Amino acid sequence: MFSVTVRDHIMIAHSFTGEVFGPAQKLHGATFVVDATFKRPELDADNIVVDIGLASQELHAICGGLSYRNLDDEADFAGINTSTEYLAKVIADRLAGKAAGGALGAGASGLTGIAVTLHESHIAWATYERDL
Repeated sequence: MFSVTVRDHIMIAHSFTGEVFGPAQKLHGATFVVDATFKRPELDADNIVVDIGLASQELHAICGGLSYRNLDDEADFAGINTSTEYLAKVIADRLAGKAAGGALGAGASGLTGIAVTLHESHIAWATYERDL
């Protein structure tokens, strides 16, 4: 399996509902390093996994749409605990939509999977992986 990873970041504010979250139930900020990994079993006709420039551009656009926002105020996240795991899925699903829509180039039609990792810190991160 071949893979290519591109990186960006998001800065958000949010709060959680549920005792399991302790003090994070209150409004707080988070900065995540976001890694998006694109996978395929064979390289395309140009011997690449995906156009890195297009992948970086689309990841940046998705991250930009989330950054500098209080997710508690966003209709898309109403009533949802926007955990690290959940946000990794949101970003992966949005990237999958971009791939399906052709935004990652024609060669991206051979992609078979995407994994998105959100790094909360140097000691904690979460990943969501999906098939295409």
